[in-house]
Amino acid sequence: MSNDAARMAYADESFHEAAHGGFYVLAAAVFDESVHDTVRTAMQTLRGKRQTPKLHWNEMDTRQRTTAAAAVAALDGFHIVAIGTPVPRTRQERARAMCLTRLVTELHSFSVSDLVIESRTRQLDARDIATVRGARFLLPKGSRFHVVHVPGKQEPLLWPADLVAGAVRAHRQGDATFRRQLEHCLYEVELDTHS
Repeated sequence: MSNDAARMAYADESFHEAAHGGFYVLAAAVFDESVHDTVRTAMQTLRGKRQTPKLHWNEMDTRQRTTAAAAVAALDGFHIVAIGTPVPRTRQERARAMCLTRLVTELHSFSVSDLVIESRTRQLDARDIATVRGARFLLPKGSRFHVVHVPGKQEPLLWPADLVAGAVRAHRQGDATFRRQLEHCLYEVELDTHS
């Protein structure tokens, strides 16, 4: 995929708060618009007859995770992941804001100008919007960057980001199996969220 073809990204997160070793993973899946329908179909096929309204890494067993990582790896796209550490208890929103700020600058460098994030609550979504508004000051003057929130069950293009975030989280917790499947389409950025 050429940088110019990538105009939209779809983001979701995974995190682990802990007194020591906590981290926040914010993953953005980037696909050329020409393959959006292909990705949606692949994700819906992967969901199969599950009763859940969307794919969710935390609800999968090891076999399902292996299949899901392989399915995402086979898609024509790439994934930018911001990982913030440490994340002590009750500090996840601060870590998220730092990861989101960095993600905006990284996405912009790949010609992405629109970011869709899985919706949480109205208040938390408003925090994301304020963070992106602040991050725009880090972009070249006149740059355009827009963010919207969408419920996860409404947009299968969000599901690869959930799966990638889950695979990266598993790797940080000692299981590199799933991340290894995605290495060829994964770009990770580490952030110090301590300060």
